[in-house]
Amino acid sequence: MTPRTDPLTLEVVELIGTVVARYHEEYEHAAAEHALTGAQARVLSLLAQEPLPMRRIAQSLKCEPSNITGIVDRLESRGLVERRPDPADRRVKLAAPTEEGRTTAQELRAALGFAREPLGGLTVTERTVLKELLRRMLGLDADGADDADDTDGGAGTADGEGTAPLV
Repeated sequence: MTPRTDPLTLEVVELIGTVVARYHEEYEHAAAEHALTGAQARVLSLLAQEPLPMRRIAQSLKCEPSNITGIVDRLESRGLVERRPDPADRRVKLAAPTEEGRTTAQELRAALGFAREPLGGLTVTERTVLKELLRRMLGLDADGADDADDTDGGAGTADGEGTAPLV
């Protein structure tokens, strides 16, 4: 196994950190353009994929459910999110984007040129290799499932704060 402190590994870690920092900076700027905080934008983007209960939003974003309740309250007051009963369990409330919320989430995604522009300079083969390497680093199999779920009793991998719905 390659030592974790070799110069190449350290450089790769620094480059990944720089990419993540620049992505978050651009995401915060895109959120501000819509008068949203970064956290509100992340929740809205996550909900644009599917309506979710507060607990699942909190798990995805690695934060406390009480924080999510406040964020959803603010998004709801702006008409971007609504609460509705879960059809599978009417005791559970789902947060779901309104039409305006879906449109805002799409605009947020479209505003994130930083990640797309440099990737556009790579060939399809290079992007495919990069994708496969990143998935392997995250412990994801080819279908997007967490490999750890199959091998370690479901411990899973940490995906970092706010990473699920961003690009």
